[in-house]
Amino acid sequence: MPSPLNNTTFCLHTFGCQMNKHDSERVEGMLEALGSLPVATVEEADIVVFLTCCVREAADTRLYGQVSSLKNLPLRADSPLGERVVAVGGCIGQRDGEKLLETMPHLSVVFGTHNLASLPGLLSAAVEEGGRQVEVLESSEGFNDQLPTVREHSWAAWLPITIGCNNFCTYCIVPYVRGREKSRPIEDIRKEAQGLVGQGVKEITLLGQNVNSYGRDLYGSPRFGEVLDAVAETGIERIRFATSHPKDLTDEVIARFGTMKPLMPYLHLPAQSGSNRILKAMNRRYTREHYLDLVRKVRESCPDIALSTDIIVGFPGETEEDFADTLALVKEVGYHQAFTFIYSKREGTPAAEMPDDTPREVIQERFDRLVEAVQDGAFAANQVYRGTVQPVLVEGASKRDEHLLVGKSPHNVTVHAPIPEGLSIAQLEGTIVPVRIDNARTWYLSGEVL
Repeated sequence: MPSPLNNTTFCLHTFGCQMNKHDSERVEGMLEALGSLPVATVEEADIVVFLTCCVREAADTRLYGQVSSLKNLPLRADSPLGERVVAVGGCIGQRDGEKLLETMPHLSVVFGTHNLASLPGLLSAAVEEGGRQVEVLESSEGFNDQLPTVREHSWAAWLPITIGCNNFCTYCIVPYVRGREKSRPIEDIRKEAQGLVGQGVKEITLLGQNVNSYGRDLYGSPRFGEVLDAVAETGIERIRFATSHPKDLTDEVIARFGTMKPLMPYLHLPAQSGSNRILKAMNRRYTREHYLDLVRKVRESCPDIALSTDIIVGFPGETEEDFADTLALVKEVGYHQAFTFIYSKREGTPAAEMPDDTPREVIQERFDRLVEAVQDGAFAANQVYRGTVQPVLVEGASKRDEHLLVGKSPHNVTVHAPIPEGLSIAQLEGTIVPVRIDNARTWYLSGEVL
C-alpha cells in the first residue's frame, strides 16, 4: 500500500546546533524513502518541517514568525493534499509539546527530540485522518542510527557519539530538552565510521553535547580518546568533533592533536566567561586558570592549532570587572573565531531566577567591545597563513561569485580561490586541493590553487 506521503513535496527549516542539522538529514532521508520530494521553498511545499532550537529567545521568535507566515499561504495548484501539513520538532517541540497547538492553531504535528523516527507516522496520520498529531517522549532508548539519511555533502558526515547532557549549566535548557547523557558503544561508532569511509566520506565530525565525557555512563570513566583512535583506524582523512567541555578535556585527548594525523588542528573550546565568579554562577566547574592551562597544553601538543570559543555577555550579575576578565581572556588566547551571545533568559533554568539590574544598553556596549576584540584577534590569527599552502576540502562554488571555489582548511578557516581554468566546480567538490594563501582577512583566506 503506497504511503499517503507519496508524490508530496516537503521543505525543512533547521535552527540551532549540529545535532539538529544531523536530525534534519535523517528527516529528509525518511521522507524521501516514503516518496516525498524535497523543494527549496515553502511555497512549493505540501509539508513543512521545523527542527527547532530553544537555547536563545530569538529562536522562539523566529519559529513563531515563520509558522505564522504559512497560515494564509496557498498550496501549489497540483498538490495531492487538501491543506498544508506543518510540523514542529526538535527542542521547542520537546519543551512545549501540546502547548504549541494553542499558540499556533494551524500546526498539524508536534514531535520531540526523542522520537524522530515517529515523524513519518505522525505526518501520515495527519494526512489520512486529519486532526492534530502530538507525540513527545520523556526519554530516548537509542540513537536512531538505522534511519535513512540524506547528507548535505557526500564527502562529509556527522556521526553522533553521545546524546543528551549531564552538565546542567545554570543558563542552559539543553539537559531538560535533550535528556541525560547516553553514549554509543565504541564498536557501533567504529562500524558506522567504516561504512561512511566506504561511501567516500572524507571528513567525519563526531557529535555530542559534550564529547569529552563520552563513555562515562557506559564504562565508568571517559573514553573519548579511544573513540578518536577507533575512527582514525578506518582510514578517514579528516576528523573533527563538537562540542568539547573544558572540565572534561583530558591530557590523553590533548596529546592526540600532536600525534593523530587525521585529527584536524582545530578545537572548539567554549569558555563562556573569563570571570571565575561568573563561571561558578554558571556551574561550569572549571576556573579561568584551568582553562588557560588547557590552552597551553593544547598548543604545546599542536603549536599551530586554531581555537574557537563561545562567550556569553550579560549573565545575571555580571559586573564591569567580570566583563574585563572575559575581554582579557579573549585577547590572551587569540581565538580564530568566537561565537558571541548576549545572555538569553530561559524559563526553567536556575539562571532565570537570578536577579539582575544591569541596563540593557550597558550589556550591549560590552558586547560591542567583545565583538571588536574577537575580530581583531581573528584577523591577527589568520595572518600566519599568508604565504603558506593549505590543503582545502572544496565544498562548492562561492554564493557571491560562481567563479570562486570555497572550502575549509585543516584549521576550519574558510578559503576562497578562483576555479582553475579547464576544471568545473563539479569536478572539484569533495576533493582536497592545495591552495597558496595570498590574502588573509578576518573571517576567510584567499589564494590560488596550485
